Amino acid sequence: MKKNKGNSKEQGHRSFADLFRKKDEPLYEQKEKGIRHPEDATSFLNEVDVSYGDYGKAEDMYDTWGLGDKEASVKGRKKNLLVGALAALIVVVLVVSSVFVILPAVLPGLFKGTNIELFVEKPVTLIYDDTFRVVDKSVCDVMFEPDPSSVRVTQVLYNEPVMVLADNMGDGYTLIRTVDGIDGYVKSTDLISDTDSVEPDLHEYKLVVSETSKNIMTHASQGTLVTQVMMNTVLYADVKRDGVYQVSLPGGGTGWIGSSGVIEIAPREEIEEVSCRYFVSSALSFVNSSYKENGMTMRGMSVNGMTYVCSCVNGIRMPRTMEEQMQVGVEVTLEYDVVTGELITDDIIPGDLVFFRVANTSEADEEYEMAVCTGPGTLLMVAPSGTTIRLVEFGPDSSLCERIVTVRRVFSQ
Repeated sequence: MKKNKGNSKEQGHRSFADLFRKKDEPLYEQKEKGIRHPEDATSFLNEVDVSYGDYGKAEDMYDTWGLGDKEASVKGRKKNLLVGALAALIVVVLVVSSVFVILPAVLPGLFKGTNIELFVEKPVTLIYDDTFRVVDKSVCDVMFEPDPSSVRVTQVLYNEPVMVLADNMGDGYTLIRTVDGIDGYVKSTDLISDTDSVEPDLHEYKLVVSETSKNIMTHASQGTLVTQVMMNTVLYADVKRDGVYQVSLPGGGTGWIGSSGVIEIAPREEIEEVSCRYFVSSALSFVNSSYKENGMTMRGMSVNGMTYVCSCVNGIRMPRTMEEQMQVGVEVTLEYDVVTGELITDDIIPGDLVFFRVANTSEADEEYEMAVCTGPGTLLMVAPSGTTIRLVEFGPDSSLCERIVTVRRVFSQ
C-alpha cells in the first residue's frame, strides 16, 4: 500500500512538469486544425509565432473560427440591419393599408345584400337645403306682421327647422314657413343657418321631449345650463350613456340631457300612437299655466297649443291652429234627453276636443274657443278670467252646453 501511494505522488509530479515541456513534446494528441477545445486553452500560448511581430501571424477567420465572409465583416452586419428595417417598414405599411384602405373598400361589396353591417357605411340623404334655418331659441314667436305688437300666429321650438321665404325684412325680421305650412315673421337673430343638428341621417338617436320642460347642460354631470327646452322639442343625439344623451345643438355644439321625460326613437321614425289616457295626462301637466294666445309652452300656453304639443308627443300629428283642429279626428254625435232637451254630456269622454262659440257672439261671427275633456264632466280650458288654463266642471245644465259647435275624437279609447 505504501508503494502505490508513492507511485501516485510521482505521477502527480510528472503531470505538473509536463506543462513545461518543449513544443516537440506534445502533452496531448494534436486536434483538428480550425476547431478550438477547452483543453487547448494553455497550448494557445505556445502557438504564437513571434516571427510576425508582437501579436503573431494574422488568423484566417474561416479556417480558425469557422466564420464565413458575412459573419466576419462588420459592414455586412450593418447592411443586414438596413435590409431588415426596410422589410419591417414595408410590412407595417401593408398592414395599415389593409386595415384602413383595402378592407373598407372591399368588405362592403362582400357583405352587400346580407344582414351583416360590418364596414357598411350608413347611407346619408340630406333633407334640408340652404333655404332652411334652425330655431336657436327655446321658443320663438311667429308673428302675422314684422312687428312685435302684431298678432301671434303660432310659436316654433328650439332646434325646429323652418323654411325662409324672405330674409332680412324690416326691423330685423325674417318671413318663414313652418314644416306644417304656417307662414309668419320671426326675429332673424333667433335663426341659424347650420342645419346639421336636424338632419336625421347624421345622427344615431331621435329624442322628443315629453315633459313640460328639460334642461340641456354643458356636461353630463355638474355642468352649467345651455338652454331650457319645452315639450315636443325634437333633438338628435349620437352618444347614449347611463341616464343621459349627448345631443347636437344648432350651430355645431353639443350638450347633455337626462333620459327621463325623453322619448327615444330611430332618427327617421315617428312616435307610435298611444291611448287617450296618455294624452290626457300630458294635458293635465299644464293646469294653471299662464294663458298666451297661440302659445305652446309652459311659459305661456293656449288650449290649441297644448293640444298640439300633447298630441305630437303621444303619436298623433296635430295641426297648430284651432281652425284646423276643428277638422281632425271623427266628429262625435251629440244626443239630447228627449224629456228635458238637455245635452247628454256623458257622450263627451276623456281625450275629446270640444269647441265652443265665444260667449256673447253669434254663429256669423265665427269666433271660437276650445277645451279638452279630461274626465267625466271636466274640461281643461281657459279660465273665465282669461289669464290661466284651468279645469272647469260642466254638466247638462251648464251654459257651455249651449255654445258647443262640435266635438272631435282623435285618440282611441
